[in-house]
Amino acid sequence: MIYLNQNMESVNYINLISFSNYIYGVAVEGITDLPLHSGAVPEWLYRYMERLGRAILRVLVEEFGASEVVRRFSDPLWFQAFNNVIGMDWDSSGSTTVVLRVLKNVSWSEDLGFLVIGGKGAESRKIPEEGPVAAKRLGLGEDWGREIQRISYIGGKVDGVLLQDGHSIYIHGVIVSSDGSWTIIQQGMNIDRGYARRYHISNASFKNLPLDPHAGVASNSILKPLNLVDRDSMETIKTIEDLISQGALKIIRDIALVDACIRGRKTLIGDPCRGVKREFSVGYYKPVKIDRLLINTINRIQLKGARKIIDLLGIRGLGPETMRALTLVADLIYGYTPSNRDVVSHPIDPFKYSYAHGGKDGVPYRVRRDLIERTIITLEEAVERAKLGDREKIESLKRISKFASLVLGNRS
Repeated sequence: MIYLNQNMESVNYINLISFSNYIYGVAVEGITDLPLHSGAVPEWLYRYMERLGRAILRVLVEEFGASEVVRRFSDPLWFQAFNNVIGMDWDSSGSTTVVLRVLKNVSWSEDLGFLVIGGKGAESRKIPEEGPVAAKRLGLGEDWGREIQRISYIGGKVDGVLLQDGHSIYIHGVIVSSDGSWTIIQQGMNIDRGYARRYHISNASFKNLPLDPHAGVASNSILKPLNLVDRDSMETIKTIEDLISQGALKIIRDIALVDACIRGRKTLIGDPCRGVKREFSVGYYKPVKIDRLLINTINRIQLKGARKIIDLLGIRGLGPETMRALTLVADLIYGYTPSNRDVVSHPIDPFKYSYAHGGKDGVPYRVRRDLIERTIITLEEAVERAKLGDREKIESLKRISKFASLVLGNRS
């Protein structure tokens, strides 16, 4: 799992592809698919990673500014590359936890112009307390402290409610800059597949809602999710918005109708399920559990006067099942089937970059060798400038060199 052993020997490759985006100002927000790994990073190794990360972050903030560094972490490959530089595997699910921990500890102990709130498990639930403190320290004001809580809450609903791909969110952190720019980093777990998937949302991409807030996606697997943030789902979204403007009783009746249809029972309007052809990786076409929780949520939608899909995300208790039920009504009764297109656009496996030519299997792996070469040179220069010991610099440069050999071949 780890690149360095206790003698600081390099034992694997790293993935620094995303630094090409970093150089040219391209932040690719999106999703990364990572295999689940058990075990924790030894404390001695974490201390080394934090020391290395601190030195590199100082150089990056000095060179590009805090807001630009925050924006870079909205790119899943940039995030992964930083993870690799400080010594973690390119494809480890633990990378998200480690990088957020490093960023959080460093940002709160330094004056870098950005802070990290939230984290894994219980840490993610501290955002309501940490948000106002971060806003005050960054000079953003009380109103912004409340706003980042709202952003965090809605952002957490995007992945899992609007995009249902079978992954349950268990890590949620927000990186905030002193100019008010931010990046949400969250990770979901799929135990059956044995993978975790990391989602990135930035303040720039957030403006697109309900259209896809992930401007780019990095993953080695293609799924067929329930994707309500895809452009092809916009008619479905409009139908849901029309539906919630009606009375709660009408909504519940429609949900009961599609539930009966899915169960194969006869209905007064025949069989609206007969035209269903689209396939999904998740259990979309399955019976709806019409219980007190669902009914209370529908009533809450009416009481809050929700009219837009974004309004729904802000309602407490509205989860994936309620959204799926509303989507089924739009689909089976009104004929607007949602998209099942995955939002993948980039690979994360460094081996793929050595032969990528674009378009294979519907995933445009497009690689520019000149950008990668400049990326590697820039990172080498950043490491050289960092205030590190000679041994630490040598080990970091070794990892960069191995990566270059992997994706580019011999650079001589």
